[in-house]
Formats: sequence, C-alpha cells, structure tokens
Amino acid sequence: MPASPPPPPRTRPELLGPTVAPVAPGGRPSGWMWPAVAVLALVLGLAGGVAGSVVYHQTGDSDSDSGGGAGPGLTSTGVQTAAPIKGGKSSVAAVADELLPSTVQISAEYDGQDGGATGSGFVIDAAGHVVTNNHVVEDAAEDDGPIEIVDQDGNRFEATVVGRSPVYDLAVLYSEGAKDMKPAALGESRVLRVGDPVVAIGSPLGLSSTVTAGIVSALQRPVTTGDSASESSYINAVQTDAAINPGNSGGPLVNMAGQVIGVNSAIATTGGTTGGDQAGNIGVGFAIPIEQVKITADQILRTGEARYPVIGAKVQTGQRDGSGAEIDEVIDDTPAEDAGLEEGDVVVALEGQKITDGIALIVSIRSHQPGETLTFTVLRDGDEKDFDVTLDSEVG
Repeated sequence: MPASPPPPPRTRPELLGPTVAPVAPGGRPSGWMWPAVAVLALVLGLAGGVAGSVVYHQTGDSDSDSGGGAGPGLTSTGVQTAAPIKGGKSSVAAVADELLPSTVQISAEYDGQDGGATGSGFVIDAAGHVVTNNHVVEDAAEDDGPIEIVDQDGNRFEATVVGRSPVYDLAVLYSEGAKDMKPAALGESRVLRVGDPVVAIGSPLGLSSTVTAGIVSALQRPVTTGDSASESSYINAVQTDAAINPGNSGGPLVNMAGQVIGVNSAIATTGGTTGGDQAGNIGVGFAIPIEQVKITADQILRTGEARYPVIGAKVQTGQRDGSGAEIDEVIDDTPAEDAGLEEGDVVVALEGQKITDGIALIVSIRSHQPGETLTFTVLRDGDEKDFDVTLDSEVG
C-alpha cells in the first residue's frame, strides 16, 4: 500500500528577532547570520488546554533608563503627522526618500556579546527618541549592555532605553544623535483597507536601509508571539505581504503618503530548524498598529513605563474552533469578579464584535485602554448575557 503524502507544513507567527551575529561559520560576513530559533519562535495556536491571562499576570517590568521618562508626553516632543507625500506624487521611491533618513539600524548586546544582535527602528520625534521592538533590545536592557543606533550614512550613536513594554513588544530609546535626524511622520492604521499598498523599511539580515513593498493583506489579525502565556506579546496586527525578515524588527511599515502606520514585529513561518537556519519571509508579516505605538510611547515618555488593560481572568488559548473564549479562572477582587463573570463562561463578543477564541479576546481587550468600560457578551448555560467590565491596568 503506498505511503500517504506528508501533511503540508503549518505556518506560525514568529518574532522577527534581532539578527543574531555570533562568530560567522564558514567565514561568511556576520551581517548575513540567521538568528537563533530556540529563544525567539512561538506558535500562534498554543497547545490545547493552555490558559492565557486576560490578566493579572506580570509579563515583565518596563525597564527605565536614562534619557527620558517622567517628562513631557509624545505630543510635546516634536511629533510629525502631516503626510509628506501629496497626491499624485506617490511611489515606492518617494516613500523611500522620505523614510530612509528617519530609519535606523539598531545594534545591541546579545548573550553577552556587544553588537551581537541587530534590528531596526525609526525616529519618532525631534527630541531624540527612537521606537523599536522590545525583543530587539530586551537582552541588552536586562544586562545593562550597550545599544547603538546607526543612521542611513553609517554613523553610529550610543542609545539608552527610556522604557519598554514586553506586552506590546515595544521599546523607546533615546540618543543624542537622533536629535539631528528627521522624525518620521505618523499616520493611522485604522483608515487602511485590505489591498492598500505599503512599504517596509529596515535592516533584514543585517542589510541596512532595505526597502520592500507590498500590500495590506489583512487587518486586525490576532497574533501572539512568545514561548509561554506569561511571556507572550499579543498583537492586533496589520498583516502585509511586503517582504519582512529577521532584522526588520522595529522598523516602520509605511503608507504611500509617507506616514508610518505600523511597527514590523513578526512573520509567519513554517517553523525553523536547529541547525543554524530559520525560515524567512513567506509573504505573511505582522506589524503593530501605529495607534498602539503612539499610546505606549506616550506612556513611556511621561512615566518611564507602559501599562496594559486587564480584567482579572484567565482564558483558554488552545481552543481554535471559533466558539468563543472560555474563562478558566476569575481572580478575586478584580473587575471580572465585580462584573459577575464566572469560571466556565464563554465570551462570544466584545463591544458587539465576535470573539472566536482566547487569543482574539486578549488582543481585543489590549486594543482598549485602562478605565474604559466594555460590554462582554457571554454564553452561560445556553443563554447569552451581557456584562459591563471596567478595565484595570498592569505595568508591562
């Protein structure tokens, strides 16, 4: 009897990660090094039965360093919002001309090695602040290791961490050298439509000032990255088919008016190997919407830390049948308990929008802000009921 063909590989979202540059095997330049897979990869659909917090777990502290925090917010630091490219003059070349001077390569300590990892970032204001992914600088921040930014001309400047958010996978850096760079204009992802053209800029595989183009292939895509429920970042992502690879992390996703509409953070892969290779771009990348970037960056600049909304319950994240998000546990003295939610409830809608599973619920909650009151539609004993829950907050 002939053997059955193997099933097709399953794709999974994976942190782009910094391009890790250990000693180059075979004499290849370190800029071409593929990142280590083991510490960075994570599947979207966690194994059945895994509980993800809708909250009251700490996913990590927001580290605060020199160069900012407890100061003016984002709106007071010279942020640009006006579209630099007017109608009729739009092209990928025009977008590249506008954004390359604002985009930087980031070189950070990794596993004790100075400059052992590279990622991307962009200048967000006139005060010397740069936005990137938390996972690009996390190792350096935790070890108080050196971080540098590299501009389009190859000039290198020291940078420090103002604050970072593991929950949203964002970090804000400060560098004196960035004060002389052109801030990127910030747009809106909420006005995007599927099919809109976009441009990704960054340093994939250590190749600085790289530009790729594509379209918005989906909106509000629930994506989670990390290797456990307590270490995961949940992204309500803009999905794109613009070529994105390891090292693009933290770089801007830009509309054709030259405005940043997202921060490139993850790619879908069919999985990596442990032999030094990692699957690269297969046409599905994910970016953090710029609205969340603005909120998190503003919190970090004002207070040195970021906060995320919580309700005080845990939900199943392994169930992917589209039936809703089942509550595993309700924590005492939390908004979830105060509102009347119970273990075994299945959340089927939030603010009237369908909830298919636990990841979708977590992502939906985290797209709102602490203090907001949201209506949860819950299936209990065969009946649907509405519960109003006021969001609390945690640092992370």
